Amino acid sequence: MRVHVLQVAYGDEEPVAERTARVAELVRGQRGADLVVLPELWAHGAFAASSWWERAETLDGPVRTALAAAAREIGATVHAGSIVERPPALVHPAPEAENRGCGLWNTSLLLGPSGGLEAAYRKIHRFGFGEGEALLLRPGGETVTAPLSGARGLPVTRAGLATCYDLRFPELFRELLTAGSEVFLVPAAWPASRVGHWTLLGRARAVENQCVVVQCNTAGAHSGLPMGGRSQVVGPTGDVLAEAGDGEEVLAVEVDLAEVDMARDSFPVLADRRL
Repeated sequence: MRVHVLQVAYGDEEPVAERTARVAELVRGQRGADLVVLPELWAHGAFAASSWWERAETLDGPVRTALAAAAREIGATVHAGSIVERPPALVHPAPEAENRGCGLWNTSLLLGPSGGLEAAYRKIHRFGFGEGEALLLRPGGETVTAPLSGARGLPVTRAGLATCYDLRFPELFRELLTAGSEVFLVPAAWPASRVGHWTLLGRARAVENQCVVVQCNTAGAHSGLPMGGRSQVVGPTGDVLAEAGDGEEVLAVEVDLAEVDMARDSFPVLADRRL
């Protein structure tokens, strides 16, 4: 499986519409990929909480529309990162209601090679310790897995979806494993100040579940916060197959999914689970 990880950088000065068009064009440049992965909230600003109500969109909004067209053009599955999602019927509430997370989610979108929506995952663990996400967005309530359609004659596998802060909660990944996942897709906006945790936790989730972990982080700086970059693809034994720096970058790596079965057969630790 040819995986392209698009570590997007952006700043506060770039309008959302221009950024969406730029990133869609970047996706169009990934011909030959089977899977393209983008970061968390790259369009709406992961720490731009004051703008989320204004920028929120429905599942069929501008981000999905632009990236679905790009996915169709290159014939690849595209993990579109995540959006601030609002239901179609939601109108802007009174200002005091904004602090109760009235109907908005941090939602990741998985688009198939035909551009159709294969899966949507609403982030379960909200970051912020009572501020930002934890205050303004609702938590998701369901784990989500989806088949990754085979391309170039490759077999179909199952991907488990998680987002950023979710990486700190291993029980979520155990549930995704139990549901049949062989690959975890983790878009993020992980700050530079804690980027060591980002790389360490990704390797841990790979080793303990004997899965491939594809982590796509944000680069650049926005809302006064430097982003960590260091996107990585980790094999099922914890080996880092590819790692980005701290700027905008595309990682292109060939992932051998047969190594998941090989790892599980050669060291069958998962068979000894009791909890």
